[in-house]
Amino acid sequence: MQQSIMPLSDFIAGFWRTADWDMNPQQRLALIQGYLELGVYTMDHADIYGGYQCESLFGEALALAPALRDKIQIVSKCGICLATDNNPNVYLNHYNTTTEHIVASAETSLKRLKTDYLDLLLIHRPDPLMDADAVAAAFNQLQQDGKVRHFGVSNFTPQQFDLLQSRVDQKLVCNQVEISPSNMSALHDGTLDHCQQHQLAPMAWSCLGGGNIFTAKDPQSLRLRATLATIADEIGAENISQVIYAWVRALPSKPHPIIGSGNIERIISAVKARELSLTRQQWFSIWQASTGHGVP
Repeated sequence: MQQSIMPLSDFIAGFWRTADWDMNPQQRLALIQGYLELGVYTMDHADIYGGYQCESLFGEALALAPALRDKIQIVSKCGICLATDNNPNVYLNHYNTTTEHIVASAETSLKRLKTDYLDLLLIHRPDPLMDADAVAAAFNQLQQDGKVRHFGVSNFTPQQFDLLQSRVDQKLVCNQVEISPSNMSALHDGTLDHCQQHQLAPMAWSCLGGGNIFTAKDPQSLRLRATLATIADEIGAENISQVIYAWVRALPSKPHPIIGSGNIERIISAVKARELSLTRQQWFSIWQASTGHGVP
């Protein structure tokens, strides 16, 4: 029987840049503990992050305080194969959602993360060669072996999600998708409507637009910066990042924004967006700044 899932934390700790943070294991442990003190207990990973290094870096830190495992949710993703030095037999980036690859990837993630189970495993990207029955077989094997408790997807369209759900025994509990004021496609292509319809928990990646909202000189970014700064003054936000997180969290599908920072001060600032709310006109002012026009 499927175990009940602990709700995702309001914000998600993202570790895809761990290899760039130049931290030792003790510093990484302090970061994990800092997240927990802020009520952020869902930790997002993928097998490929950092050229297949980031899970191991997290596992080194967790090994210093293994009792923390019971206080956190560990999410990982699989299905992308990268041509790196760590994959000598792979000469071309591609997708692989075969039963064998999913099981092997999950088992490797467990070893790197130094844990016996994943709380949630996601298929990282839609695979044109995905055989939904093969994915179902992998999910069943991993759950029966006690290695993964829950399953979901990332970057799937509603139709791709429904195809997989039609073949797997487990309820898919998440679709992790890109949501930001500079990329609103998930708001209009049915993805977030689908999440709301099925009471899924969307995780929102790249909420800050990869940083372009803060530095880019294109017309959209310039409009967004000006509008976000105005609204920050109106609602008493410390910075425009907080306004962006409040804008994402206002969506009725209730996305969980992923914070991809190793800087605890930025993390503290991001989490403060819980306390902020936007009026509808403020929310649509940001929508208008993104599109360059008013609503139809």
